[in-house]
Amino acid sequence: MPPPLGLFTVFLAWTAGAWATDHDLPFMEYLDVERLVCLKWGFADMQGNITFQLAVNTTGWVGFGLSPQGGMDDADIVMGGLGPTGSYFSDYHSPEEGWPLMDEDQSYTLLSMIENDGQTIMTFQRSIKNCDEKDFQITAEPIKLIYAYGTSDDIRYHGSLRGTKEVNLLNHKTRTTPPDITVPANKTYYHCKVMKLPELPTKHHIYQVEPEIENHDVVHHMLLYHCPSFVKQPYDKGCYMGDIGDACFGVVASWGVGGGTYELPENTGIPIGGVDSGRFYRLEIHYNNPQKKEGIIDSSGLRLYYTDQLRQHDVGILTTGVFPVSRMPYKIPPEAPQFHTYGICNTFFYFHPQLVNPIPDLQVFSVLLHTHLAGRKVRVGHFREGKQIDFLGVNENYDFDMQEIVNLGSIKTVKPDDEIIVECTYSTADRTEATLMGLSTTDEMCLAFLFYYPAIDITSCTSRPNSSLLLDTIDE
Repeated sequence: MPPPLGLFTVFLAWTAGAWATDHDLPFMEYLDVERLVCLKWGFADMQGNITFQLAVNTTGWVGFGLSPQGGMDDADIVMGGLGPTGSYFSDYHSPEEGWPLMDEDQSYTLLSMIENDGQTIMTFQRSIKNCDEKDFQITAEPIKLIYAYGTSDDIRYHGSLRGTKEVNLLNHKTRTTPPDITVPANKTYYHCKVMKLPELPTKHHIYQVEPEIENHDVVHHMLLYHCPSFVKQPYDKGCYMGDIGDACFGVVASWGVGGGTYELPENTGIPIGGVDSGRFYRLEIHYNNPQKKEGIIDSSGLRLYYTDQLRQHDVGILTTGVFPVSRMPYKIPPEAPQFHTYGICNTFFYFHPQLVNPIPDLQVFSVLLHTHLAGRKVRVGHFREGKQIDFLGVNENYDFDMQEIVNLGSIKTVKPDDEIIVECTYSTADRTEATLMGLSTTDEMCLAFLFYYPAIDITSCTSRPNSSLLLDTIDE
């Protein structure tokens, strides 16, 4: 796999180094296990400058370097601090077994030097592509970063106040987050943040999605949606309250309870950036809090790995199944050992009126199945000319606590005019009241998220059951 060139993380809440508070330095990494040395950095494009900000818990000198082996030998180093007469800062190189020597060509530029609450914060900049033979070349490969610092402004041997960490500077973490979210003492709560992702002037591919869950007992699922063009303002509040961001339903990344890191096949990627660089996105987190616990503070989110080394296929995610919310409530009867519900996606009727260009064959390679607590089975049937030809996903022993994106093992081709039918089987044998199709964990859903290529502009193909014939029967 070619080396990756970027990574950002979409969070509802944030710790030190937030994108939300520092738009120019979206990447962050602690270089030591005690979290005394924090590095932030950022760059606009691969041909321009890269900006670093090193924050160290000391009021003495601080040093940072790029090293071929993780030590001082042949390292590219900057050292500086804020002394009694002002700031000092220089670019050095370190010959083998020798004290660092000041470079003749000072390729690094000091932007600011601050001391605040016992911490020295040094912000500096250099070109990503540098012609100085004394400077380390920054590429898409992982780089060994070194640091050292002292307790005074007298630069001398650092002793144990040093370390190294391997980081890919052109592939790392950005968190786009507001302050920590206080989860209400409700059984179910959906929180949404509508936002822009970091500016990517050229098209990139997401190739891996990694969840970061702070409160495993209440975080039920997370979805990142892209928004239509008329969504133009950010906000950060509860979901489904009539805000314009409720129209954002194009799934970009997903995670369900029990799931782990998902890596796309090496020839596929989810497109972001380029012509869509100004697009807004909506991060939705569903909190399931049946005990109505109070005082839960959460900072969960999704970490998205991306690259500008484009892969062969653009991936789309198609939501199929039963539309989860309807004005006409659809009720699952109580005390039913088995109850089946169906969501139908007829690609001929749904796709053709919405697309001008001919619809290509869709190559489905992964699926995420989703119901709630009453779900027992989920099957995604694939039909052509009225006959079932395959399954696009089957789970005969559905486990609410194990909702993982599953690779199908082979490519399933969905042709124009095919039908996709999602069948969910529920058991309400232990329930005395009807169960609604809705957002709460005690409600039900019946969804299958299909990962496919090449991506088309259709994001959802769901149906709503005609429940008018069921209501009277179930209510009796």
